Amino acid sequence: MLTAKGQLWYFYATMPVESVPNAKTPAGSEYSRRIDRVIDYLRENLHRPVKLAELAHVACFSEFHFHRIFGAVSGETLNNFTNRLRLEKAARLLRYSDQSLTDIALDCGFSSSATFSRAFRFGYDTSPSQFRKSGEIKKSKICKELFPQDEYGLPMSAEEKRAAFPVRLLNIPERQVAYIRVTNAFELDRVLAALKTVIEWAKSQGIFSQGILFGMTVDDPHVTPKHLYRYEVCLASSFPFECMEGMSKLKMPAMRYAAIKVSGDIHKVATAWDYLYRDWLINSAYEPEHAPALEVFLDKESATDWSHFDLELCLPVRKAAEMRDQGRNL
Repeated sequence: MLTAKGQLWYFYATMPVESVPNAKTPAGSEYSRRIDRVIDYLRENLHRPVKLAELAHVACFSEFHFHRIFGAVSGETLNNFTNRLRLEKAARLLRYSDQSLTDIALDCGFSSSATFSRAFRFGYDTSPSQFRKSGEIKKSKICKELFPQDEYGLPMSAEEKRAAFPVRLLNIPERQVAYIRVTNAFELDRVLAALKTVIEWAKSQGIFSQGILFGMTVDDPHVTPKHLYRYEVCLASSFPFECMEGMSKLKMPAMRYAAIKVSGDIHKVATAWDYLYRDWLINSAYEPEHAPALEVFLDKESATDWSHFDLELCLPVRKAAEMRDQGRNL
């Protein structure tokens, strides 16, 4: 029997493993074309709220991963980009039209003139009425860096990231999974309590040593309110098991994952995720599947110690040829 500290017995028993080069591929331009479609769509619909599902559909990307891909390709978060377009449109209308502030606010997708005024002052450090009088913006927050590295990220060069986070492809077979779904998962204690419960349950079932302990999120933290954000603490086993009260079971389909092993604190984990999406994915021959990414705990006994992580980060992917076919059908 393999030890709990190391090895993904269940996932790796039947899977071929491929190392993946990180050279630039035509996929990068395909990603850019699809994000360009989203940008064009946003420009045409600034007068109304646009749902995430709409934009993901326009790009033919999974909703699970759309925000990260948009940021990786455009260099801005989706929210920042949309707000910038709205404020830039508003500034043009203030300068070159005689529309009222209320009409401009509604035309640029703001719910009211008060909301518009707050956003304009935050972005340009002046009020809409003052700008209309002077035509000048002396200070502009939105002219600064709009997509800074994640606050948890490490200052590593592209070469250092490529060396530190080699990516490989894993073909993971179908598996039975027990899970506890944690709502309001931004509260760390709730996730840690679920982890502890799953670990104790798995040991009582005699499946802990061979089982695979992992977490996955089914929501996007960029758009889901914190109190509704869900994180699932999961254990996959090739042996039969009975779920306890408060626990559910699902069958995860066979899927291909792009995977990175990472050992370190939360800063290193965040940097690895950033590299996987922003550097590797958009230059690869793959796109994300419509399925959650996984964080597999390699050191299961220490899974509740979040001062240090030993993880396998797994992003579900499929061949880019499939996404190009979908894009042509739009």
